[in-house]
Amino acid sequence: MTAPSANRPATRLATRLAFLAAGFSMSCWAPLVPYARARLGVDDATLGLLLLCLGIGSVAAMPATAPLSGRHGTRPLILAGGLGMALALPALATVGSLAGMAVALLVFGASLGTLDVAMNVHAVEVESDSDRPLMSGFHGLFSVGGFCGSGGMTLLLAASMAPWVAANLSAALVLVMLALAAPRLLRKRPAGPQAAGQAAGGRAPLFVVPQGIVLLLGVLALITFLTEGALLDWGALLLTDHRGVPPTQAGLGYTLFSLSMTAGRLTGDRVVAALGSRRVMLWGGTAAIAGLALLLLAPQTPLGTVLAFAGFLLVGAGAANLVPVLFSATGRQQVMPSALAVAGMTAIGYAGMLGGPALIGFIARGWGLPAAFALLTTLMLLVPLSASRVGRIDAPANDSP
Repeated sequence: MTAPSANRPATRLATRLAFLAAGFSMSCWAPLVPYARARLGVDDATLGLLLLCLGIGSVAAMPATAPLSGRHGTRPLILAGGLGMALALPALATVGSLAGMAVALLVFGASLGTLDVAMNVHAVEVESDSDRPLMSGFHGLFSVGGFCGSGGMTLLLAASMAPWVAANLSAALVLVMLALAAPRLLRKRPAGPQAAGQAAGGRAPLFVVPQGIVLLLGVLALITFLTEGALLDWGALLLTDHRGVPPTQAGLGYTLFSLSMTAGRLTGDRVVAALGSRRVMLWGGTAAIAGLALLLLAPQTPLGTVLAFAGFLLVGAGAANLVPVLFSATGRQQVMPSALAVAGMTAIGYAGMLGGPALIGFIARGWGLPAAFALLTTLMLLVPLSASRVGRIDAPANDSP
């Protein structure tokens, strides 16, 4: 049987299925959290410590995934990560002890970290062999999976289905996606020019500190993920406490942000092809800054409420394609082997997603939530300011064989 080629519709379909499975399985956990808290009989502080296990497992697995994908290819790691998430989901819905839940969350997080890095490395390979941008579409399927996972699990639980039954059904869907993707995923590829330096020194280390442009790309990803996390965890409070929006309507802000981001990613490949990565970073970052400014400056009037909600839409549209462009640039840079670079950039970015909301809370306690979002807006300025530097990575990529 002929090995799958990166520049084939079947391989692109397999990559989309990997992103869809990752977003779906990750979001299935969110509706299960209240059930887990009730089953374990813990308070919010203890639950918060337990949830850290998910982040710890994810960040710990990311650096090890890069050298493993270099040795064995991304296919076995995508399948192992997806299988781990599918097997952990029923455990998350049934485990009744703190130690057992901590282990289940560590496994779930490590599987997510492995899948996240491996599928992005695979996506970089697929996009590099194509004549058009693909990364935004791949990440768009992750967002679609998120909607389907959280929405589907919520509907099943609302229909009085037992959590363990709903979790098993969801896990079965993840396994179906993996089974469809498995024969179409790329096998291990011959070492290219970037891997030569890695191979020359023998086995790759399990962790390499991001260098040069990779460090900058990681910081930009951190800022973007931090913005997403802040809107998720603190956006509704900003609307209710400082914009006068009723609590019953505050959730609409993040919903608009999510819809705008998903639509932006599903159409993003055409946008990146038409504008180029430099303009996407420049105007996307500028739009996100403008949206955050609307959230902060909108008056407490009916028109101000409309403007605040428009700010959520604008941030989602502006930020939609920033991370996909950053992943593409990380795969094209020549400073580090692409697999190691993607792992390092992903780990830095996830640090913003995992630790950012806590940082926002710390700043809000001392100076107020608007001050925390003002700091976030200031940090976002680095994105358009770095647009030319990110865009220049295209030049060597066009010259490479």
